[in-house]
Amino acid sequence: MKLAERLCIAGFLFALLAMSPPREAIAADGLAGSRPNIILVMTDDQGMGDLSCLGNQVLRTPNLDRFHAMSTRFTEFHVSPTCAPTRSAIFSGRHEFRNGVTHTIKERERMALSTTTFVELLHKSGYETGIFGKWHLGDEDAYQPYNRGFSETFIHGAGGIGQAFVGSCADFPPNRAKKGRYFDNAILHNDTIVQTEGFCTDVFFQAALGWVKKNHESKTPYFAYVTTNAPHGPMLAPESYKKRFLDDGWDQNTAGRYGMIENIDDNFGALMQKLDQWNAWDNTLLIFMTDNGQAGRSGKQNGKRVGLHTAGFKTGKNSPYEGGTHVPAFWRWKGKLGAGVDINALTAHIDLYKTFCDLAGVVVPDSAQAIDGRSMLPLLENPAAPWDDRHLFVHLGRWEKGVAPNESKLRDYAVRTQRWRFVNNKELYDIVADPYESNDVAEDHPDVIADLRQAYSRWWSDTLPLMVNEDAVFAPEQPQAVRYNKQLAEKGIPVWQPPTL
Repeated sequence: MKLAERLCIAGFLFALLAMSPPREAIAADGLAGSRPNIILVMTDDQGMGDLSCLGNQVLRTPNLDRFHAMSTRFTEFHVSPTCAPTRSAIFSGRHEFRNGVTHTIKERERMALSTTTFVELLHKSGYETGIFGKWHLGDEDAYQPYNRGFSETFIHGAGGIGQAFVGSCADFPPNRAKKGRYFDNAILHNDTIVQTEGFCTDVFFQAALGWVKKNHESKTPYFAYVTTNAPHGPMLAPESYKKRFLDDGWDQNTAGRYGMIENIDDNFGALMQKLDQWNAWDNTLLIFMTDNGQAGRSGKQNGKRVGLHTAGFKTGKNSPYEGGTHVPAFWRWKGKLGAGVDINALTAHIDLYKTFCDLAGVVVPDSAQAIDGRSMLPLLENPAAPWDDRHLFVHLGRWEKGVAPNESKLRDYAVRTQRWRFVNNKELYDIVADPYESNDVAEDHPDVIADLRQAYSRWWSDTLPLMVNEDAVFAPEQPQAVRYNKQLAEKGIPVWQPPTL
C-alpha cells in the first residue's frame, strides 16, 4: 500500500475517533424535557465516611458500592451543615436562610409559605409526587408536604421520629412515648395517621416501592423522595443488624448507627432489584445523597475510644468546614449517564431545583422566588462541559431565639469556590491542593480573602430581610399531637397495610 493511501486511511480513522464521544461521556442528547421518573434517596446524618466504597473498612455497603460503580458521581457536591436547611434549599433552589430556615427547631425550621417548590411545578405538569420518611420543614398544616406539591405523603413528624420541642415541631405522641421509637411507628399517610409495623427504614422503602410500582404500571411519570430519618440518633437498629458489630466489640451506639446504615444499604439494594424486575431503568433517574456531613465520628471498641472512618474530613455535621457540607452524590440513568464517571465541578443542593424542572420540561414561573442554583444538565450531558466558578455560602445558623442574626454574621460561616474555602472570616484553605483543610493559607492570599469577604457581605445584606421566621411566636399547641388525639377519638388509628410488591 502506498504511503498516500495509508495516510488517507489513518486520517479517516482519526476523524471517526474524533467524532465519537469519549467513553466517560455517554451520549445524553435531549435530556431537557425528557421527563424521566426521578427517585431521590436522601439519608440523614450519613457522611462521606459512611460507605465502604469510600474507604470505610468496618461497614459493609455492597449495594451502594455497586450503585457507586455504575453511577455518575458529583465529587464536589455540597449541602447545608444540618438537615432542615438542606431540605429547604433543595425544594426552593436557594439558600435556606432566604426561605426563613435558620434552625432545625424553634419555628425556624418552617419553609416560608411564599416558596414555590419544584415539586409543585412537577405535579402541575403531570408528575405524581411522593414523599416517604422525613419532611422537617414545618408541622403545621399549611407547611405540610401535601400543601407544598406532594400528591402522596407518608411521613413522621418533627425532625426525627419521637422528637418533640417547644412550639410546633413535634412527632406523634406514641412515637415519643416508647424507648424503641424507630419501630412500629405512627405515620401520616396523606390525610390519615396509620399504625405501621416494623423498622422505620424498612417501612419507608416498602411504602415508596408500592407507590413507584403503581405509577410504573400506569406509565405515569413520578418524583419519589425517599428520605430516611436513619442513621440519625438515637442509634437504634434491628438486632440482626447490630449483632456483627457487637460481636466485634463495638459499643451499642456504634453498632446501632452502623446497623442502620447497613439496613439502608439492604433497602437500597431492594429498590435496585425492583427497578431491574420492572425494567424501569431506561426512563428512571435514581440519585443517592445525604443531607449533611457525617454525625458519628468516634466510637468505642472493646472499651477504648477510637476514631471512625471520616473519608479524611476533620469535621462533620454542624460545621462550616468541608466535612460539614461535602456529601456523596451518585446519579444513575441507564443509557443516559456514564458509569463510573466523576464530575469535579462545584455543585450543590440548590442546583436540583432547576435540574429537575429542566428534565421535566417545566418552566419556572416569574412569580416564583429568585433561584440561586443552576441546572446541572450541561454536566449530565457532558461531564467536561464548561462550568463557571461560583460562590456557595454556608452558615450554621442556630443562634438562640431572640438573638439578632447580625450578631452571628461572622460566626460559623464559610464561602466556597471551586478552589477556596474561607471559614469564620479568617481561615483560608486551598481545597484543590489541600482537600482536608490541614494548612491555613490566609496570610499568603489577602486579595482572595478580600474578595470573599466582599461577596459574603453582599450576600448577607441581600439575605437578611428574607429571614422571615426570626420573630415567629411559638405555637401554643403541637399540631401533630392535636391531629393524632382528634383522629384517635373520632375514628381510631388504623393499621397500615403494606403494598404487595
